[in-house]
Amino acid sequence: MQHIEFGTRAYRRTFLSMLLGSIVTFAILYSPQTLIPTFSKQFNISPSTASLTISFATVALAISMLFITVFSNAWGRKKIMGISLLLASLLNILVAFSPNFKTMIFLRILQGIAMSGFPAIAMTYLSEEISPKHIGRIMGIYVGGSAFGGFVGRVLVSTLTDFFSWNIAILVLGLFSLICSLFFWIYLPESKNFRKANLSFANWASGISSSLKKTNLLYIYGMGFLLLGVYVALFNYIGFPLSKRPYHLSQTAIGFLFIFQLAGSWSSYLFGNLTERYSRTRLMSWAIIMALAGSLMTLSNNIFILIIGLILFASGFLAGHSIASGWVGLISNSYSKAYASSLYLLFYYTGSSLIGWSGGIFLNLFGWNGVIFLIVDF
Repeated sequence: MQHIEFGTRAYRRTFLSMLLGSIVTFAILYSPQTLIPTFSKQFNISPSTASLTISFATVALAISMLFITVFSNAWGRKKIMGISLLLASLLNILVAFSPNFKTMIFLRILQGIAMSGFPAIAMTYLSEEISPKHIGRIMGIYVGGSAFGGFVGRVLVSTLTDFFSWNIAILVLGLFSLICSLFFWIYLPESKNFRKANLSFANWASGISSSLKKTNLLYIYGMGFLLLGVYVALFNYIGFPLSKRPYHLSQTAIGFLFIFQLAGSWSSYLFGNLTERYSRTRLMSWAIIMALAGSLMTLSNNIFILIIGLILFASGFLAGHSIASGWVGLISNSYSKAYASSLYLLFYYTGSSLIGWSGGIFLNLFGWNGVIFLIVDF
C-alpha cells in the first residue's frame, strides 16, 4: 500500500481538507447550541425541547452513518464526503428561513442525514491513506478541527444573532460552509488504498456483525457514548447559568466563552502524539480525570475558575475522543474499518442525543448542580 507520510505535500493537502471538512460539519451541527435560550424564549418552549435542534440532528446523523458506509465502500470515500458537506451547507441556508420550530426540526433532521457522509468516512479515509505510525497524530488534528468547527459555528452564530437575528446568523454560516465545502472537494487527494466493494446488504451485515463481535471495540463504543454525551450536556446548558446571577453575560459574551473550549483542542493533538509513546488505556484515564475535574470547577461562582474548568473539561473530552477514534481504526479488521468507525460514531452521537437531552431535565429540576451531577454520575 502507498501511504501518505508526514511532511509531504499530500499530507498537507489532507490536513487542510480534513480541517475544512471538520469545520463545516461541526459548525453546522453545533451552531444552534448557543441559541437554545433564544429558541426557548422565541418559540415559548422548554430548554430540553429547544435542545432538540441538536439532539434530532445528531440522532439522524448517527443512524444514517450505519448505512452510508455501504455507499462509500462502493462509490468511494472522497465523493461521499464531498456530497455530504455540500448538501449540509445548502440545507443550513434553508434552516435560516424556517417559519416555525417544527420546520426547523425537520430541516435539522435532513441535515443530520446529509452530514452523516463525512465523520465516519473521514475516519476511514485517514486510517486507509495515512501511514499507520502517524495515524494518532493526524486523528488528533482531525478531532482538533472538529473542536474548531464547533467554536466557529457557535461564536459566529451567537455574535450575528446579537447584532442582527438568528436567521441572518444561520444564513451566513450556510454560505461560509458552502465555500469551504467546494474547496474540500477540489483539494482533498484522491484515495489510493480504497478497494471498491459491491453494493449489497450482505456486505453491510457482515461488516457490522464483525465490528460488534470484538469486545475491545464494544468498550470503545461505550466510551464514545459517554464522552460526547456529557460534553454536549454541559455545553448545551452552560448558557443558562451564565446569563443569570452572578454573571449576567450577553449572548455574544456566552458565544465567545467557547474560545476557552477551543483552547482545549491542543489536547487532541498532544494526546494523539502521546499514543506513540504511552498506552491508550493510561492516556484515556488521564483524559477522563481532566474532564471530571473541569466539570466540577464550573460549579464555582468565580468566573475565572469556571473558565479554567471549561478549558480542562474540553481538553479531557477532546483528548479522550482523539484516543478512542484512532483506536477503532487500529484494532478493527481491514475490510470492516468503515463499519467499525460508523458504529463508534453511532454510539458517540447517540450519547450526545440522549445524555445531552436529559441534561435539560436535570437543569429544570435541580438547576446547574443537577447537570453536573448527571455528568459526574455517568
